[in-house]
Amino acid sequence: MRLHRDQKVEMLSQVPLFSGCSKQELRQIAGIADEIDLRRGKVLTRQGAPGREFFGELALVSNIPRTATVTATSPIRVLVVVDRDFRRLLKDDASIAVKVLGTMAERMPPAETH
Repeated sequence: MRLHRDQKVEMLSQVPLFSGCSKQELRQIAGIADEIDLRRGKVLTRQGAPGREFFGELALVSNIPRTATVTATSPIRVLVVVDRDFRRLLKDDASIAVKVLGTMAERMPPAETH
């Protein structure tokens, strides 16, 4: 059974990267999110690999390699947002871009000063 758009919005509202987004902005993100069913034991991400889709939000906005390997411990349905679509959304909607970048800035560790 496929999720309704409101269910996708609810799921996305739980993602820290999107915590500052309005319901309308979350609907836009939901519009580019695909549902995928995964089996138990499926590797979602592998440490050191490039990130091109959403699992660990840094992969959506940077070219930083994955920092961990993530494996499904049970059958699971996930929402996937690919980086190309997300970057286009950020380009087209500055309010989402500002909120996402603000959230990322808040989560960054303080820089060391010498």
